[in-house]
Amino acid sequence: MTMRKNFLIVLVNLLLCCAAVGAQEAAKSDLQQRAEAVNVKDNIAQARSLYIRAFEDYANKGQMQQAVECGAKGAALYYKENFYKEAFDLLRRIDASILNSQTADKSALQYYVTKERLQMYMKLRKSASAQDQLAIMDREAAATKDERVKDDLLYTKAVYYYTFGMNEKGNAVFGEMTSRLTASKAYDKVDDAYQTLIANGRRSGNSNMVAQAYSSYIAWKDSVSELKRADEVGALKKQIQEGEATIAERDSSLKARAAVITGLGVLSAILAAALVLGLLVLLRFIVLTRKQRKTIRQANENNALKAKFISNISAQLEPTLKKLNSGQPEVRALLDFSSHIQTLSQLERTDIEVPQLEDTQIPQFCEAVAAEVRPQIKSSVHLKVDVPHMSAPLCREYVHHILHHLLSNAALYTPEEGHITLEFKKRGPHKLQFIVSNTGSAIPEEKREDVFKPFLEIHDLTEGDGLGLPICRQMALCMNGDLNIDPQFTRGTRFVLDLQV
Repeated sequence: MTMRKNFLIVLVNLLLCCAAVGAQEAAKSDLQQRAEAVNVKDNIAQARSLYIRAFEDYANKGQMQQAVECGAKGAALYYKENFYKEAFDLLRRIDASILNSQTADKSALQYYVTKERLQMYMKLRKSASAQDQLAIMDREAAATKDERVKDDLLYTKAVYYYTFGMNEKGNAVFGEMTSRLTASKAYDKVDDAYQTLIANGRRSGNSNMVAQAYSSYIAWKDSVSELKRADEVGALKKQIQEGEATIAERDSSLKARAAVITGLGVLSAILAAALVLGLLVLLRFIVLTRKQRKTIRQANENNALKAKFISNISAQLEPTLKKLNSGQPEVRALLDFSSHIQTLSQLERTDIEVPQLEDTQIPQFCEAVAAEVRPQIKSSVHLKVDVPHMSAPLCREYVHHILHHLLSNAALYTPEEGHITLEFKKRGPHKLQFIVSNTGSAIPEEKREDVFKPFLEIHDLTEGDGLGLPICRQMALCMNGDLNIDPQFTRGTRFVLDLQV
């Protein structure tokens, strides 16, 4: 019976060591490393002192897991030399450090301190005191969330029962422990424990222990062999199922790929037909584009010749018209129409030279144009020039003509008590803007573009030839700009001259 008890205790301790192998070790301090490096047989006092200092250092840093580990080792080295009072005092210090710490799971740490007390009572053969500590460990293990503590409690109970001759309880705990290891398929850990036990028996010359260990090992091996075969069969079945699933998936994938390939073939045929059709359309487009380019080039040449012809005819008529009485409205109108025809024709020619840009003081320039128009403005109409004090490069001749015409039109169409405004704004580094606005009736939306088109309507020349605004826009285009009516302005009419300089 004693041999069997010793055999079970050794096996439990070996299994406990195997269970702890996989735990991750925290970083060790210099004091802990120095303590572990000391040969306990030669200098147990030095090792104990270093472990206690390491405990205090870890506790001050709030690293309580390492602190408890080092403190417990220090206590063990105390009672190894039968210094039980010092060991119990050190364990009380460890308890106090745990209670004063910010550790979340204090129950796990208290468990290991109580376990160290249990070891001392077991060594002192005080069964009742050891039983009290085991009850405390039960409570701490139930309170913690650490499953390793609960496993360790099972191992510790087995050792306790065998130590005090409670073999039936020890066997029950050992059976539960073996079942848990087997259920978790930790076969290698159990096998290693048996092998180590047999080797220790052989080294010590204890033939009975070797025989008993070997007999138990063979029995365990036979029971586990069936489990391993079942596991292997289950693994093979799983592999077959996975293989069948993979084959089915690949078969489905092949079918899908075949469908995709077929679809791509059809799509390729459609694309090829579309490409041929597109090529035919492109060739036709190229042919038509060449014809259109030729037509446009011919039209431009014809327009240039027409403009030159009209300008020449107008120039030839002008001397004859000047011989007539210019005081008559009809003659004056014909002279103005002839001049406008020549100006518009010249502006529409592609070889026209645009006047050079001149640095211009904007306030003086705008005031001069306004001064020329003021005599035409009704006495009750207010003309305002709102421009900043700055200079800008301008084609002065063209800009002067455009602003003069816009202000003259505003003077003509602005009613009594109305307002006319000339503004200038710099919209960007190279973008300028002149704005002429007047109150009164707005130009209808459907006629806003027509006013810039020449010869759109037949006019009574004595009332104007309708070429003023077309000439102004053509001048704006020659300066890389544009002239438009602001559609957002609803209190009258606002013309916006945009220029790029």
